[in-house]
Amino acid sequence: MSELRHNKIKSALVSVFDKSGLQQIVEELHRLDIEIITTGGTESFIKSLGIPVTPVESLTGFPSILDGRVKTLHPAIFGGILAIREKEHLLQLGEYNLAEIDLVVVDLYPFQDTVSATDDEYTIIEKIDIGGISLIRAAAKNYRDVVIIPSKNQYNRLFEILNQQEGVTSLDERKYLATQAFGVTSIYDTAIHEYFNGKSAFNVHIGPATPLRYGENPHQKANYYGDLDQIFTRHAGKELSYNNLMDIEAAMQLIQEFINDDPTFVIIKHTNSCGVATRSKLFEAWNAALSCDSISAFGGILVCNKPMDVATALEIDKLFYEVLLVPEFEEAALNILKQKKNRILLSYKNFTPQTKMFRNILNGVIEHDADLHQHDTETWKKVTSPDVSPEAMKDLIFANKCVKHLKSNTIALVKNKTLVGMGCGQTSRVDALKQAILKAKTFGFELAGAAMASDAFFPFPDCVEIASKVGVKYVVHPGGSIKDQDSINYCEHNDMSMYLTGIRHFKH
Repeated sequence: MSELRHNKIKSALVSVFDKSGLQQIVEELHRLDIEIITTGGTESFIKSLGIPVTPVESLTGFPSILDGRVKTLHPAIFGGILAIREKEHLLQLGEYNLAEIDLVVVDLYPFQDTVSATDDEYTIIEKIDIGGISLIRAAAKNYRDVVIIPSKNQYNRLFEILNQQEGVTSLDERKYLATQAFGVTSIYDTAIHEYFNGKSAFNVHIGPATPLRYGENPHQKANYYGDLDQIFTRHAGKELSYNNLMDIEAAMQLIQEFINDDPTFVIIKHTNSCGVATRSKLFEAWNAALSCDSISAFGGILVCNKPMDVATALEIDKLFYEVLLVPEFEEAALNILKQKKNRILLSYKNFTPQTKMFRNILNGVIEHDADLHQHDTETWKKVTSPDVSPEAMKDLIFANKCVKHLKSNTIALVKNKTLVGMGCGQTSRVDALKQAILKAKTFGFELAGAAMASDAFFPFPDCVEIASKVGVKYVVHPGGSIKDQDSINYCEHNDMSMYLTGIRHFKH
């Protein structure tokens, strides 16, 4: 086989369900005098733009039949896609009067969206794409000679090929796009299998691959498989990166703990919260959250549980941050925040935490239930006699929500519904507590009367002893250590209140 390195596109088969974003593509194809072969609704759409097309029927000599189930499934189409551009195959194309097809553009029937929208089996089955998925596989298999665009998520890349490269592609580009294509077919087939199997591995829409600028670091490649449009509306800013997505996930998980509470602001840095506060007004919650750690907040991810208003927008406009997530924007507030072009401004909707989590590990994958436990204080066990005021109980609940979303080992210190100190990712619980105390002191917080939460039990009384010396009065943790009583006794004798929840919140 010859080593073809650069090919120029001369013909394109375009068959897409969703026509959004297609206009600029077909305009570029027309500009480059590339023949456009198309079907059905796509044909009508392109003709409406005044751009000439070649109907599939003119190549196959056969009309679309069976309510559109069979349109492109014909040797005249698949021969043109699968033919290796070498003498033997080219002679066969000539013998049977078949035309080469150099580019295939497909956007599949929305099977997963349909499953989410209806329980009607007939409607769902009709959205299983046959022709489109076959076109993707054929073009991807023959990547040495054919360019495959397997979804509208790849339109930006195709536009670059047409607009900047004049329709010329390298072998490496075609192989990369083939890789993306097989990712699309894999996810699509998995969704169909899970439907027929009567269950779903995911409770979210898993969409085609979207290339990211890079992975966790610039030398790492990355793709996102999903449909962010189901969750977010983007109002401004650059494309999301790998690290943005990781931090956004952490932000959305934590804000769900406060979604029905008074105005609450959360600041995330490297998936951990460095500021959390609840107040009666949103701009007050923002200022309180920022005061938790104004240094770490720089370049962070911001999320709140109430609509963004002008007063709050003016306050947060003073800080450099990467992403802002809100339920909705007041128009005037959005106009203020859009002045700085690189800020990513998102309003969220329909966010439901995933019930299953997956992680690559060793030569396999771990699947486990997500930590969606919602604490009911009625199930907490009070193990000391000192009274707890209603306000102190609110701080204990607040601290327990925060500690659940910090990396282990972790301690959260809370006062007046503000995360005044946190230690996370430490190899000992004592280190986590010392880090939390240092944070609080660094930013001027007084810990007298503060609440402390731990993600796991205290194996020794050392943590409550250290906490007591800086004024902490209220403690909540899972319990379960064989030496729980040592910590309980220390609290009892030092006027500290302690609750056991029975639920551990390790986060690795």
